[in-house]
Amino acid sequence: MSLQSLVFCSDEKILRVLRRVLSDLEIHVEHCGDMETSIRKLTRQRFEAVIVDCTEEHAAGRILRSARSAPGNRRAIAVAIFDGATSLSSAFELGAHFVLYKPISTERAKASFRAARALMKRERRRNTRVSVEIPVMLSVDGASEQQTMTTDVSEGGMALKLAGRPKVAGAIAIDFTLPGTETRVRSKAEIAWQGPARQTGIRFVDMSPETRAEFKAWLSQQSSDLEKDDPPVGCKLTDLSLGGCYLEMSSPFPIRTLIVLSMRVGRLHVQAEGVVRVMHPELGMGVEFTQKTMQQRERVEHFIKALMKSEGLLPDLLVEPEGLEDESCPASHSALRGDVEDPLVDLFHHKAALSAEAFQNELRKQRGPAAQPAETAV
Repeated sequence: MSLQSLVFCSDEKILRVLRRVLSDLEIHVEHCGDMETSIRKLTRQRFEAVIVDCTEEHAAGRILRSARSAPGNRRAIAVAIFDGATSLSSAFELGAHFVLYKPISTERAKASFRAARALMKRERRRNTRVSVEIPVMLSVDGASEQQTMTTDVSEGGMALKLAGRPKVAGAIAIDFTLPGTETRVRSKAEIAWQGPARQTGIRFVDMSPETRAEFKAWLSQQSSDLEKDDPPVGCKLTDLSLGGCYLEMSSPFPIRTLIVLSMRVGRLHVQAEGVVRVMHPELGMGVEFTQKTMQQRERVEHFIKALMKSEGLLPDLLVEPEGLEDESCPASHSALRGDVEDPLVDLFHHKAALSAEAFQNELRKQRGPAAQPAETAV
């Protein structure tokens, strides 16, 4: 099933560029020229992307808000088209994930929509549910385990049939084996929803990258009709700390994107999970690592040490999106840093609103004169 996009635009020149680019990327275009029709379609159809020309900012804002309130489209990727005078913060306030500035060229649009497509695919796969019954051992607040069964599973969680309703605030642990494999999945979880007939939906929390990769592979086998994810993309590492990094790339992912970063230097290969905290279109993004275990932190520490000993050997970096951070359950930053200062992560949190040029100046100040030659690239 092809990816679906709703396009609100009355500019024929822009529309021609969008149709050409989206067609090349195998994204179907549903064009709407007026606000009311767009809003009506959002209530009746599912779209992976909502693309709005913000010439009429009021209408564009209503369409984007309607997408967020429609159950089937609240996680659609929003792309806003502005003239060059509009600030990036204004675009994000409207709910945009990606921004295209006029005049729109085919190449610039392609670069942005490649990143958008990767995220669209991940969001669709992440939320696709597979109907399957799997026995699960469940414990709440460390109490004795009880066995239950799933009714369906997805990358982000599962629906369970429970004898009673667990405490919403209780700490949950799950343990199960993927059918047809020897892969044992252990993870913390939390209540996502509670429905009729004692059905309860849970969301996975702190699942290890290795387990998540095996789980994703198993789900792909069960739902073979889904498109494959886009391959990871290369990027340039300019700043790195235990808590985060800044990556230069022409098509950065939007703020709140959960990513997996694969870093290789020499024989050492490390994977780190993170969330995008700062995004500068066509330039790069700041990523905060979501380190919740000592093992995750140690991986990054080993990579930093190996990079310092590499005598100028350039690291290979690949990044891929895992989906958008859930606004109701944001990915927490490292719980392991304690009182240890991390100027790079502090910059992400406190100066994200700076212009791209001003932010880059702040990065250079942090590196200092002695750090200038240490910048790394792929």
